[in-house]
Amino acid sequence: MQDELIARAKAWLAEDPDAETREELAKLIDAEDTAELTARFSGTLQFGTAGLRGELGAGPMRMNRSVVIRAAAGLAAYLKSKGRTDGLVVIGYDARHKSADFARDTAAVMTGAGLRAALLPRPLPTPVLAYAIRHLGAAAGVEVTASHNPPRDNGYKVYLGDGSQIVPPADAEIAAEIDAIASLADVPRPDAGWETLDDGVLNAYLARTDAVLAPRSPRTARTVYTAMHGVGKETLLAAFARAGFPAPVLVAEQADPDPDFPTVAFPNPEEPGAMDLAFAKALETDPDLIIANDPDADRCAAAVKDADGWRMLRGDEVGALLAAHLVRRGARGTFAESIVSSSLLGRIAEKAGLPYEETLTGFKWIARVEGLRYGYEEALGYCVDPEGVRDKDGITAALLITELASELKSQNRTLLDLLDDLAVEHGLHATDQLSARVDDLSLISDAMRRLRERPPARLAGLPVTKAEDLTKGTDRLPPTDGLRYTLDGARVIVRPSGTEPKLKCYLEVVVPVGTHDDLPAARAKATDLLSTIKRDLSAAAGI
Repeated sequence: MQDELIARAKAWLAEDPDAETREELAKLIDAEDTAELTARFSGTLQFGTAGLRGELGAGPMRMNRSVVIRAAAGLAAYLKSKGRTDGLVVIGYDARHKSADFARDTAAVMTGAGLRAALLPRPLPTPVLAYAIRHLGAAAGVEVTASHNPPRDNGYKVYLGDGSQIVPPADAEIAAEIDAIASLADVPRPDAGWETLDDGVLNAYLARTDAVLAPRSPRTARTVYTAMHGVGKETLLAAFARAGFPAPVLVAEQADPDPDFPTVAFPNPEEPGAMDLAFAKALETDPDLIIANDPDADRCAAAVKDADGWRMLRGDEVGALLAAHLVRRGARGTFAESIVSSSLLGRIAEKAGLPYEETLTGFKWIARVEGLRYGYEEALGYCVDPEGVRDKDGITAALLITELASELKSQNRTLLDLLDDLAVEHGLHATDQLSARVDDLSLISDAMRRLRERPPARLAGLPVTKAEDLTKGTDRLPPTDGLRYTLDGARVIVRPSGTEPKLKCYLEVVVPVGTHDDLPAARAKATDLLSTIKRDLSAAAGI
């Protein structure tokens, strides 16, 4: 067994084009580090609807140039099999370790396959890449990013020519083409032949952001902004200046790209502590709003001042605020969200007489909703301009929430006031999440099996009126690895994360509210219910 493992590692080493990972792997082979070699050669990173994402390092179970070259070659073969024999592939990348290398390798592979390739001019937000695909009439696009994952990770996200991320069966067909590559020697990689774009595509994206805001709307809200050590600063500042908002006050320690993310444990605005520096800057400067992007700027977080200081708005709260703002502006078209997001969006759409759709988790599904006008997901993702970007976009979402804050400011009101109004009108929709990060992925499958075999009959004393195993699909949803429990006045969804080693449980309770005076009691009841549901579900899942 060990001889076979060492032989596989040596074969990988022989064709690895990266001096850094060659040195790393050679040391493991020389040390006969069986445990680490087994971890790296126990399979391959699986290419799915999230593309690829994993820890950087040598071997087929890590993100590295060899894995990326194979992925690019598989995508090229897929495109050619679909008749796009000379199509354009646009490639964007963030500022993580190896991102620029992976982007150049992709350009080289596409060129070697007879396709045309164009690199974005430098690390830019993911939505710029999503916009560029349709703007340039490309056959496909690739974004090298691990979004908000830890610093040691990187990833590879694939879009097709409609500007949306891949969905089945394209993922499986690309994966099959990747598996068919016997050796990197079979993949031509010329040293030149691709184009590096100038700022024209970025300028076109920025010009498109004009469509997000209402003409002559108030633009007075003052903001503190953090790029979370990512690539959002330059593009967001340009968009805010173009719109005429006051220049955001930057969280200087997190303003510029840094692949080590030195000030945060996880570069995700939702993670504990990630917003502490932004809160400190807000206490110093007293803005109307805090805006945060994740490292590739496709997500947008907002924080507001309340009686206890500054707090993050939940993704569902921002999702409802943006929906209400668009409805008030007369937006027409379908409002859509993933099944793990708050049902409040459906209430808002119904009251406005607008079509509403639920999808599986991920913007790859939301972006495909027919007639989409607005889509969001609770994990800080918002699509507010689907004609421009058919994906979540943290730049345009930041513009829209700041416009809303400006409008409310002109009325001596705040985002919290509008949330109160929505609760009185539609009921208090309170959400929370139980999330378990694991080192051993079998713990996630064990928890899912336990819940399937012994589904809870009651949570927080509320009877489970309906238990659905979503692997079977529904009349409106294709199959997915998830469980949905409907309770009297509550809802729970459990699923493995598609991008991180986490089991994620999404909780919602709905408490009727008569008047604004009833809100404190409703919030107390919702908080108690969510806490008890979380405790009971944790026990049922064994996490």
